[in-house]
Amino acid sequence: MPRLDRVTRTFWRTTGRPVDLTGAHAWLDAPVHDGSVIGDAWLASAAARWGGHVREDVDGAGLLPDLTVLDGPGFRAADLHPDVRDFYEHTSRWRMEVWTQWTAAFQPGGELVSRFFGRRVQQLALPMRPLDVAHGMDSRVAVITDAGGGQRAAGWIRSLRSTGEFVYSGCYASRGLPGADRASVHVTFPLEAGNVQVFLRPTVLPDGSLQLDSPPGAFGSDGAYVVVRGSGRDHASRAPIHERFRVYVDGEGVLRTDHELRMWSATAVRLHYKLTRVG
Repeated sequence: MPRLDRVTRTFWRTTGRPVDLTGAHAWLDAPVHDGSVIGDAWLASAAARWGGHVREDVDGAGLLPDLTVLDGPGFRAADLHPDVRDFYEHTSRWRMEVWTQWTAAFQPGGELVSRFFGRRVQQLALPMRPLDVAHGMDSRVAVITDAGGGQRAAGWIRSLRSTGEFVYSGCYASRGLPGADRASVHVTFPLEAGNVQVFLRPTVLPDGSLQLDSPPGAFGSDGAYVVVRGSGRDHASRAPIHERFRVYVDGEGVLRTDHELRMWSATAVRLHYKLTRVG
């Protein structure tokens, strides 16, 4: 549905603000795709723009190679529970089971987005019913290197184990926001001629669990953004999507994640992940 995609981009361009992704707004410069079907097709072009390569042969590849890149006032990676830290630094060594629960008021809208957008473009296809993820979710991590061979970012590709359909295809890295005293976790979901980006502020809780938040706030602070490229100027807008992740070890030593996604101040969907170390 190319027309629907063009209308969507026009909406975000109209409601957004012009941005200079090579200058003052370089913190929003992130991978995009040049086709309407996303999946994992964006990986090669992302690596090319950084002068590097895509490596899917890295044993124990993680979303971030070392969580100390997030260290700063209010956060120390050393205070995290070892399993929580290991999951982010060696994500490919963990297997996930997923449960999902939509709020009744948001389920019809979520179903429309998933059916007419997410599944079609193979990106941001949130599971709508518990049985959609009854067989679990497959996860693979592709390291995106820079020209020197170091990890510039990681592509985390998640698909339904039962059907192989793409659910999320995200680019993970760390990035500092304007005026911030420490880096945030930066997640980009590439789209055709644009992307959705989420900046998550990390916090270590007293029990060693990790909390990641994309709260409401001003342009330039942690939160969700939609970026549309082209037509002479690039545009960006804050999206009214707010997320909270809590990654923790429960009383039986099992690593789990609670994920809440809100639209404005109302909870739209909750997901729960059980994470098991492979082998």
